[in-house]
Amino acid sequence: MTLGTTSRNPRLVGPQTRRHEALANQVHIGPYDELDLPAVMRMIQQDPEWRIVDCNNRVRFQGAEAVLSWLQSKGGGGWQERWQKGDGDQLGWMTDVTAEHMVPRSTVTVGMSSLILARVILPGYSLFTPFPSRHLTPLTIQLRGAETFRATEQAAQQIGLTHDQYTRARGVLIRIVLHTGRDPDQLVADDFLEYRASMFTRTDRAPTGVHAAWELLRRIGVLSADADLRQLLRRGRKSTEEFVDSYEVRSSTIRDVFVRYLSEKRSALDYATFRGLTSMLVGQFWTDIEAHHPGIDSLRLPRAVVTAWKERLSTVVDGSGQQRTRRNRFEVLGRVRTFYLDIAQWAIEDPSWVPWVVPSPISKNELAGKKRRRQLTAARTHQRIRERLPLLPDLVAVAEEHRTCTGELLSLAAETTVGGEFDHDRRRYRRLPVINSVQSSKTGRGHVLVEDVTTGQRQNLTVAEEEGFWAWAVIETLRHTGLRIEELLELTHLALVSYTLPKTGELVPLLQVVPSKSNEERLLLVSPELASTLATIITRLRRLNAGVVPLVARYDSLEAMAGPPLPHLFQRKQGIRTAVISFGYARKVISQTIQRADLRDAAGRPLRYTPHDFRRMFATEAVGSGLPVHIAAKVLGHHSINTTQSYVAVFQDELIQAYRSFLDHRRALRPTTEYREPTEQEWQEFQQHFELRKVALGTCARPYGTPCRHEHAPLTELTTAGIDPIGADGQ
Repeated sequence: MTLGTTSRNPRLVGPQTRRHEALANQVHIGPYDELDLPAVMRMIQQDPEWRIVDCNNRVRFQGAEAVLSWLQSKGGGGWQERWQKGDGDQLGWMTDVTAEHMVPRSTVTVGMSSLILARVILPGYSLFTPFPSRHLTPLTIQLRGAETFRATEQAAQQIGLTHDQYTRARGVLIRIVLHTGRDPDQLVADDFLEYRASMFTRTDRAPTGVHAAWELLRRIGVLSADADLRQLLRRGRKSTEEFVDSYEVRSSTIRDVFVRYLSEKRSALDYATFRGLTSMLVGQFWTDIEAHHPGIDSLRLPRAVVTAWKERLSTVVDGSGQQRTRRNRFEVLGRVRTFYLDIAQWAIEDPSWVPWVVPSPISKNELAGKKRRRQLTAARTHQRIRERLPLLPDLVAVAEEHRTCTGELLSLAAETTVGGEFDHDRRRYRRLPVINSVQSSKTGRGHVLVEDVTTGQRQNLTVAEEEGFWAWAVIETLRHTGLRIEELLELTHLALVSYTLPKTGELVPLLQVVPSKSNEERLLLVSPELASTLATIITRLRRLNAGVVPLVARYDSLEAMAGPPLPHLFQRKQGIRTAVISFGYARKVISQTIQRADLRDAAGRPLRYTPHDFRRMFATEAVGSGLPVHIAAKVLGHHSINTTQSYVAVFQDELIQAYRSFLDHRRALRPTTEYREPTEQEWQEFQQHFELRKVALGTCARPYGTPCRHEHAPLTELTTAGIDPIGADGQ
């Protein structure tokens, strides 16, 4: 029997963006590839474009001829093939050329630059980083598209690129131009994908400047206006085969069974649910069995194998390396049992499933603890809400205070010259110059940096103000609406609608929630507090975007698909693009606010809020304030009232008050004689009877009607008094 624990994440399903490996390191052929050496030299010497370049032509021609002579010795049908045979991208050839032709290395560099610019040789991307030419960049701009590069510079100013950002983007365009042999106004989408793929093969990291370069060409009309590089890079929805193969199932037979089974189930599931089902069946079940019991090629599993797997499934190792109980254990067991039972059921109608019909390794009794597990989970959740709801006003106050403080600080600092000092909230600050403008890509705007004169602590106010604002906006919207986090991020300017009451003619503002988990639209009444929050968000977006709320396409990472461009409310500038706030960013700013508020539970441990906690707190407050549960279910978008009731955490004082109200109401309906105050004699008789019962039962927690282990002392005392120790009334 193999013991141990299964991993927290059984298997990663790969990066979420494509690398287009097939496009990497492509070989392009220049227009002069078939010319002989004298013809190439005549072409270079007669090129009219070189007349506007201030350079030493004699050195240029000498270096170019030396390089071509060295390439001729490599054989091949054209200059590009000879370059590949000579492994020219690695620069080792420069030493050979200088030694064979007795020319300085600088002459070889100038000559090679001439051949590249003339498109005689189109080098690979690995050449450009070590190539020592300082003139290649300015000559490319001057000779291969001066008008286009000037247009990109103007576009960079319009979208607010910093100097460093534009320099990196222009460098990407220059490399692509020199590698492909195309002018910058002839570049296409695949050229960018090839460049990115080639960089990945060298560094295994996404190259910088690609998105900015793409945006510049899109702005000046070289690329289509609706061309979206991020959409091209996203993997999108995977096929069932890709999902199963990402777990590397060793048995090809079992792999085919899973592909067929999951393909049957997929049509009835949304993408996120299907991905979770695949993870449980293939990742947490089968690949774990193969890892601990190699060679298994049948769904009929030995008892020892199943027992060992169940033991591993019961625990999980978290990110800190600690072993804990797996929370979704019963869900995994249920999925596996359903897998076996589905095959048995399908075999009745489709005989091709018959070879795979075997007894389920999970019995029905093993799922009996699922209900108990749900009850424990609900109890923990209710306790979680009971701890957090009373502290919600403190959290809101801290979020509001931080938003106001960072906003005022940023305004004062922006009005102060670099090096100048100013005061705020009894503190003195000094504005600092922005040394590393690369970080401005986080907001797409120039950063404002300050230093606390007393403590020396430095702060990026541009980032701090933005994070403070969106923390406040997310918390306020969640607590006033009870929205799911994905519903919050899907809110658009179009979601604000109005309704006229037929009887009074009053105009009521409503918030239209787009389909999310329940796939049903619903309307929420906009409270004054919520209206103020949404108005503040819209005002900010218009102020930063020339009076409009930009149209942005939101990518749903759960469903692996992008929506249409819409005026989303929760959007922010990220570098040169505007994007909808992500799940991670929303959680980040909420966590920062909680840390700032220093909220702790009764044991002094720091509290952590999730976006869904606000939804549960909203439900608890609403029902506790008198909103009927069935109305709360409609507001929250629940199909069942039971779901809403599971959200509501009952506080002890609320329970006592409700019961007292019930008693008062019942007393009002019954005759007053039933609730008269007891007389003194009646009260004494009751107390004496209670004391006798206490003696009869004992105080040692023994079951009723059983002997006392303390030497029958109570029993002896009662017998002497002539009292039946079991109780005359039989109770």
